[in-house]
Amino acid sequence: MSGAQPSTSAVVLRSAAWSPGIETTEELDAWTAAPHALQQEGHPDAKFLPAMLRRRCKPLTRIMLTAAYACCPQEELSQVRTVFTSRHGSINESIGLLHAIADSQRVSAATFSHTVHNAQAGLFSIAASNRQASSSIAASEDSFPAGFLEALTHLHRAPDDKVLLVTGDVPLAPTFASLIAEPQASYAVALLLGTTGHGPRVSLDIEPPAPAAEQPQWPAAFDFLRWLETDQPDLRIPTPARIWRLRRLATLTATGEA
Repeated sequence: MSGAQPSTSAVVLRSAAWSPGIETTEELDAWTAAPHALQQEGHPDAKFLPAMLRRRCKPLTRIMLTAAYACCPQEELSQVRTVFTSRHGSINESIGLLHAIADSQRVSAATFSHTVHNAQAGLFSIAASNRQASSSIAASEDSFPAGFLEALTHLHRAPDDKVLLVTGDVPLAPTFASLIAEPQASYAVALLLGTTGHGPRVSLDIEPPAPAAEQPQWPAAFDFLRWLETDQPDLRIPTPARIWRLRRLATLTATGEA
């Protein structure tokens, strides 16, 4: 029988993030202590990837895989379930494809393969030799909390298996940028989640929408990291359709005791 029980909450076992200027644990700690708007330009070298695979990675993929590899222990990369979530994915790379279609030109199959929304999940599975269950989520402003919800469903189905949640985006190209009101940033956040282990236990609830709130200064996933370092009991992420409420239930020891 399974040693762990299905749960509507998750233990945050590890976390990692990448954004230009926030590339180390110390820089992330400094940001959570004094948060500020994230930078827009830049992406990591991702030298941990084989050169041939690295050349195939677009900026968003490099950013998300850098956070994923920093969050998940090396020995668990091939075994962890994954949830990748991004509001836009590698949509900027689709602009050239759209122009080619409009001009009745041939479309590059290689370029197209990197604009699909599960490109990051697919390249992670190749790099990490990971054949475990994986989901790719795009849910507009709800993308990060919807990814957290998806991770909870993985934990409910297989409570003994950890889940790696990776969320990220890059600034939209001018072709699309004027269509969306959001903080523009290059970033990724990765969370290693489980049902037992050492770390804060967090639950997720959904509440009715409230009157329109001010536009956030940074992505919701970074606000989640900031919140984890405070003593605030809950974090509300408002979106047009709902409020996502994350609550801190307890901090567990390695044996699962509060």
